[in-house]
Amino acid sequence: MSTNHRLIAGLIFGLVCLLVAAPSAAGVDWPKDGWRVIETSQSYSELLANLKKAVSANDLNVVFDVGPTEAAAKRGIHIPGNRVVGVFNNKFAVDILRLSVPAMIEAPVRFYVTERDDGHATLSWVEPSHIFAPYIEDVGSSDDAKMLRQEAEELDARFSRIASEAAQGK
Repeated sequence: MSTNHRLIAGLIFGLVCLLVAAPSAAGVDWPKDGWRVIETSQSYSELLANLKKAVSANDLNVVFDVGPTEAAAKRGIHIPGNRVVGVFNNKFAVDILRLSVPAMIEAPVRFYVTERDDGHATLSWVEPSHIFAPYIEDVGSSDDAKMLRQEAEELDARFSRIASEAAQGK
């Protein structure tokens, strides 16, 4: 093989490597509709701890905290930090249940903490008003629809505060 052929083969190999690596370097392509995403400079474990603290400070409760990272590690598989944190409280549960029994399938509403390739973490969630929108449209009366919309908007405000506090490390 001539020097030119080796050079061309090396360039092609390098370009293929760049093309394969490009999607991971570009980051995650999060859905747009209803999603909120905050990339932080915190580590996965720091953001997770700050999220739980912010949830409590905003009068909500962590209902569940699950993810595949630790279970995968027990199997000898390393994956980046990945945790879903379900958040709600009994006041919202009772109020929403009175307005729409089917809407309660969406509770608790979830935050998603993910670890990026650079070691920092991302906090994401779907806005509660987006989650509950189909139930608002289907609820029996206009008064109930208005009240369910208000509950969802109050959850939007709390989730935004929680996310802001967690992302700032408060």
